[in-house]
Amino acid sequence: MRLHEVAHARAGDKGNDSCISVILFDPDRYDALARVLTAARVAEHFAPILDGPVERYEVPAIGALNFVLRRSLGGGVTRSLRLDRHGKTLSGVMLAIELDLPG
Repeated sequence: MRLHEVAHARAGDKGNDSCISVILFDPDRYDALARVLTAARVAEHFAPILDGPVERYEVPAIGALNFVLRRSLGGGVTRSLRLDRHGKTLSGVMLAIELDLPG
């Protein structure tokens, strides 16, 4: 299944870093998602744009994971030549991740 089937996401920027929050529709699925949506899996998915590590922060109380993609925005808003310098569309890219998540 794709992540968009079980969650929604928000993205924002902090300099040259992208911050993407993944929030489950059903917080009871948090443990299952936390097992499969690792920082390594996210780094693999975003490899073409990453020039740094991916950090994952857990927010189980609301069924969410927050990922910080270091050096992923081509220099940041004032330096990047990308169309989406803020990385707002990266939440949609995150939701396209294929996962083997128990039903």
